[in-house]
Amino acid sequence: MQVLLVEDDERIAGPLAEGLARYGYAVERARTGSAALAAPEPEMVLLDLGLPDMDGIDVCRALRRRSDVPIIMITARGEEIDRVLGLELGADDYMAKPFGVRELVARIRAVTRRARPQTPLARVPGDAVGEGPSGQSASVRGPAPSDAPQVVGPLVIDRRTRQVHLHEAPIVLAPKEFDLLAYLALDPGAVCSRQQIVDQVWDPHFFGPTKTLDVHVAALRRKLGDPTWIETIRRVGFRLHTPDTAAPPGSPRQGART
Repeated sequence: MQVLLVEDDERIAGPLAEGLARYGYAVERARTGSAALAAPEPEMVLLDLGLPDMDGIDVCRALRRRSDVPIIMITARGEEIDRVLGLELGADDYMAKPFGVRELVARIRAVTRRARPQTPLARVPGDAVGEGPSGQSASVRGPAPSDAPQVVGPLVIDRRTRQVHLHEAPIVLAPKEFDLLAYLALDPGAVCSRQQIVDQVWDPHFFGPTKTLDVHVAALRRKLGDPTWIETIRRVGFRLHTPDTAAPPGSPRQGART
């Protein structure tokens, strides 16, 4: 796998590149944000936020505009606001320094599995009503959807092209936001436990922040223009629900449910 390591601190970048090479990764180094943006597109980006010429958040934003390449942020910033901002901009995971090479490799492997388009559609959600938050005893209720776009009220989800339209207007979603919406839409109205969603949209061995799911749900609600599209079922999970009056994008937004 071709990995682009964006890190200006040689004391960190050197040992990290050597450690990843021992696991079979081909590592290319970039010491600045501009060098990272000019580099050939890799299969994975490890992105430090504290770069000498620009903030890593801006690098993440620029990369995500043009590519779905998986991005893992690696930084000394441990504040929740930095994690939330990075994830909302499209980063797939976030690691706070210090960390070990083995943990990083585990994260890379998990993100790589999650980045495959087929992964979140491997099975449909089981009947989670009345089921505990752990999501155990989930049942498979049918095959994955066909390539035809799925219509849920005024919402159209095209899994083949990974495009979403609401009231015929395109909705721009980050890769993981699309995966989350597509998974909930497999069985509109059915309740999906938090654990089911994390297992299918992220990974059964997901190591990321515990609020990652909530951050992505909140982002989806904002982009769909009506928080009632995704209903919270307390102590269980979430379900996709067509609002009685689904407002077109750009209309006044209501407060998100919690």
